[in-house]
Amino acid sequence: MYIKTSFNQIEFENFYLPFNGKLDSDNRWVKLSKFIPWDKIEEKYSRLFSETKGAPAISVRVALGALVIKERCGFTDEETVAQICENPYLQYFLGFEEYKSTPPFDPSMMVHFRKRINLEMLKEVNEYVIESHEKKADAKIPEATTADREDESSINEKKENDGLLILDATCAPADIRYPTDISLLNEAREKLEKLIDKIYGYSKKSFKKPRTYRKIARKKFLAFIGKKKPTAKEVRKTLKNQLQFVSRNLKHIEKLVSDNSGILLRIKRKEYKDLLVIHELYRQQQEMLDERKHRVDCRIVSISQPHVRPIVRGKASAKVEFGAKITVSLKDGFSRLEKHSWENFNESTLLQDHVNDYHKIHGVYPEVIAADKIYHTKANKLFCKEFRINMTQGVIPVVSGDDISCRKSVRNHIEGKFGEGKRKYGLARIMAKLDITSKSVVGIILLTMNLEKKLRLLLDNFLLRLFSGSGILKVSRFQPFYSE
Repeated sequence: MYIKTSFNQIEFENFYLPFNGKLDSDNRWVKLSKFIPWDKIEEKYSRLFSETKGAPAISVRVALGALVIKERCGFTDEETVAQICENPYLQYFLGFEEYKSTPPFDPSMMVHFRKRINLEMLKEVNEYVIESHEKKADAKIPEATTADREDESSINEKKENDGLLILDATCAPADIRYPTDISLLNEAREKLEKLIDKIYGYSKKSFKKPRTYRKIARKKFLAFIGKKKPTAKEVRKTLKNQLQFVSRNLKHIEKLVSDNSGILLRIKRKEYKDLLVIHELYRQQQEMLDERKHRVDCRIVSISQPHVRPIVRGKASAKVEFGAKITVSLKDGFSRLEKHSWENFNESTLLQDHVNDYHKIHGVYPEVIAADKIYHTKANKLFCKEFRINMTQGVIPVVSGDDISCRKSVRNHIEGKFGEGKRKYGLARIMAKLDITSKSVVGIILLTMNLEKKLRLLLDNFLLRLFSGSGILKVSRFQPFYSE
């Protein structure tokens, strides 16, 4: 059951503190609480619960706020709850009316928060945060620069294009060890051995326990991993041996299940899921061994996270990363998640979709697209020329008055945004284990970075008014590449 709450934030003097004091209105968490549309996301969040049945659910402000706190500060689930108990500003951010020293929820609830607040909800919240900034920017500029606005509108009427769109793709690696075929098969063999012991314990035991040769298999595996540079022949021999052990164990489980009907109902759901994953893993490895190849479609690289795929990037630091591939667009310093996929994809085939999405949001096509070389295909160039969009690999001329003052590299902005997400907010290693929770973490990280961007803009506007007496900046235009 979900009980809707009022999101009219209480005043600072009404927030009760047991040690006699009041909150600072300039605190970052107080400002962040005003950027998030709590009431809008509650409309969808409340539909996940019954209106009459069940215990009252935790409010969406507590759920989403706790996820933002976790990703912004880099805490674990347990540490997040502990910090909320100790910090009154965090409790104000979550919508509490008074300070409480008791935990507001169990740390295990964080997993349920990530499941309920999915990627689609987070995209809508992120879009509202960006739109609210754009509306404020549009409301400020015309009031002080009427003549400039008339010039801008006349230019836009002719070109019907406006804005700079920066596109790039990266990988969000999952928290798994570096997978090898032999280590995966050894892990599968060990899981099957434990499952055989468990199923045999539940069976009638009217027959002899099947032999698994676990000591021999373990000895051969340790002998292989102890070699510094095994030859291709040794790798193939060890791989074949491990496949034989896995195949034998799968046959034993199949026989135990056929002799004891309904025994699979007694094992855990995770154990049954691992059994299905191991079946597919064995099929893929056997196919690659028989056909002497090193790739297969939908290749499994982790038994616990079978949705994770290898993403070949060709970087010097990591030629292959294991996780999800994401495409992010950047406009005015705010990032949008355009695509999230566990399977590798060619990002150049999606450029036209991204441009059409830009047109739906802003009503016009972008004036300039800054994208990597992979986006500069013949089809994309013809598409951009048709809609009079200037396409560059990142370096654009900047107009100051009537003269071109410099050439500016703008692709550094999105590379810096990826660096911010991976170094500060955990995008370099997604700790969530499930498919849906991993996607939610990526969405929360991008939302957190946009909230931080709004905080920095508040500081910039304050310093601008302090030193210049005016909060208005003249925005330079980009020199178009296509002539009439």
